[in-house]
Amino acid sequence: MEGYGPETYGERIADVYDDLFHPPTSSVETVEFLARLAADGPMLELAIGTGRIALPLAAEGIEVHGIDASDAMVAKLRAKPSGSDIPVTIGDFADVEVEGRYRVIAIVFNTLWALLTQEDQARCVRNVAAHLTQDGAFVTEMYVPDPARFDRGQRVHVRNIESRRVVLETSLHDPANQRVSGQLIALEDGGGSPCTRSSSATSGRPSSTSWPSALAFGCANAGADGNANHSMPPDGASRCLSRREPERQPDT
Repeated sequence: MEGYGPETYGERIADVYDDLFHPPTSSVETVEFLARLAADGPMLELAIGTGRIALPLAAEGIEVHGIDASDAMVAKLRAKPSGSDIPVTIGDFADVEVEGRYRVIAIVFNTLWALLTQEDQARCVRNVAAHLTQDGAFVTEMYVPDPARFDRGQRVHVRNIESRRVVLETSLHDPANQRVSGQLIALEDGGGSPCTRSSSATSGRPSSTSWPSALAFGCANAGADGNANHSMPPDGASRCLSRREPERQPDT
């Protein structure tokens, strides 16, 4: 999208993010998975956002740091109880511009595929590998693409219906470039007569529709190929938690 930078999505969506976005995955399960891996080591969350994962991890005693490109999203995090205690670097998560090394670096909710090219994905993996401890792990959470969701390259889906609001999810699929551009649209009761309505559209973002297995190829291209463990939920839901332990040079 023209004029769309790393911070655009968060800056436009921050005010309604916590209200409208409820991932179909279990945040409790994700937090438990990450907490077990981090143990007593520090953890870095890429695209930390409003703290859906970071805050419960910190409550478990994990030392959590974050990166996010959006000041508005980070402001929402810092406004929450204990949110201001989490150190956050403002910047493009693919650059991983932080000091030190981490036992776990994680990126959840399909956000890795916000990097649209394999070059950017490989750049992110290289930078992650440079900031992992010798026994560290890179954890990604992503969805398995389902092209059958689209009819003639498009989809309109009712996300939620309330007494005064309907939330629609709209998207266009570009299979040639392996991309989806989507938008959430909230139609809300504007008050007054039953026929009076106001509408508001939240910010969408383009994303890659790569398969989770493409991460292995990206890691290899980045020179950070290593051991990988994939965890799929028992109900067959379209999600994959992937833990990778890239090969790195010994710490100096």
